[in-house]
Amino acid sequence: MNRVFLIVFISLVLDLLAFTVILPLLPSILDYYGNNDKQGLYTYIKTSVSNFREFVGAPDTPRWNSVLFGGLIGSLFSILNFLSAPVIGAASDKYGRKPLMLICMVGVAVSYGLWALSSNFTLFVIARIVGGISKGNVSLSTAIVADVSTPEKRGKGMAWIGVAFSVGFVFGPTIGALFSVYGKSMGEVFYLLPALFALVLAISDILFVYLFLEETLPKNKRVSICNSSIKNSTDLINPVKLLKFSSVHNVSRTDLSSLQQIGSLYFIYMFLYSGLEFTLPFLMHNRFQYDSIQQGKMFFFMGVIMALVQGGYVRRVKHDRQHKVATHGMIILIPAFIIMAFASSTTLMYIGLFLFSFASGTVVPCLTTMISVHGGPEQKGIIMGTFRSLGALARAVGPILASIVYWSLGAKVCYVSGGICLILPIIQLMRVQKRINNE
Repeated sequence: MNRVFLIVFISLVLDLLAFTVILPLLPSILDYYGNNDKQGLYTYIKTSVSNFREFVGAPDTPRWNSVLFGGLIGSLFSILNFLSAPVIGAASDKYGRKPLMLICMVGVAVSYGLWALSSNFTLFVIARIVGGISKGNVSLSTAIVADVSTPEKRGKGMAWIGVAFSVGFVFGPTIGALFSVYGKSMGEVFYLLPALFALVLAISDILFVYLFLEETLPKNKRVSICNSSIKNSTDLINPVKLLKFSSVHNVSRTDLSSLQQIGSLYFIYMFLYSGLEFTLPFLMHNRFQYDSIQQGKMFFFMGVIMALVQGGYVRRVKHDRQHKVATHGMIILIPAFIIMAFASSTTLMYIGLFLFSFASGTVVPCLTTMISVHGGPEQKGIIMGTFRSLGALARAVGPILASIVYWSLGAKVCYVSGGICLILPIIQLMRVQKRINNE
């Protein structure tokens, strides 16, 4: 493996292990604050949720309330990431990848420290805000891979980033669940040890990157201060300009058209995918009464499948076949969501989760490789930042809308409608594939 690929891989594994420890705990965390924080922000949001429930005529039950509540928290994190990702990417085109990477990591570490101290819901939300603003290292990692790889090798590098995600999802949720049980048995609040574990990993990641990562964007390839895309990054607050890649300049019409088409189908895909992915722990909690340990085992299973797919299959896919693999992945998600919608047993649910995990391991790495071939070295930061921002915007809107559908109409309608809507990005990707073949 390329040395830079290896450093990026290890750094992302540390980051994603820390990031995923909270996943199986989120339903329990919301229940905890609901029982122990009767004043302040929690009460305000709970009142707003109740008012909305009455407006849509949804049932007044705790399990449905927790789904929408969780959707609000998930969307908050992604909205902030949507706002910060393009600015971070643009800044890295001017000042280099490594300084911005370290700044982001410090912010993430601070967020975990705040989480460990969050004796009330308000402080927990502040921790999520700091984390959302600081979570730019993934787009920077893709820019670093694009800096040092040829088009032929780029897919392999993006696949290793996907493997890092899978490793994080394999072990992070499981570790979080185990630490929560152990901490609770010692008389500590159940989220304290997972938060401290995340903090230790974040600090280790900072030291690792500081010591071993070399700058991958030479000064002679950086944008000048007067032409820096930083001043244009405010365009990316506007979703329409974001989808048009308005802050990306000096690229050919063909490149810009490709960026726009891939970006728009990626947004639609992530909007649908992230919403259903976010409601999954609540589905397992409500339908099968899964606790944090069982949730951790579920994420472990999903992560193993994704790691095997990305490490054994996707990294071997040639750059001219990325679009086909991404298309196949989206198609597989449709029966996965339908099975998960109607599964009445854990065996059937795990069949759906297997298909879901297989598809998850293919689509985003392939789309990331497709987007990364466009633009020059001095534009990779803003291009990957824009791409990442599109995903963050989708993740901001997807969970809250999926939670509303789940909450008001039920899991079956939520998952079946999501599967049917996946036909839209599939058709769009097929059109991109046809244009590429014609060229």
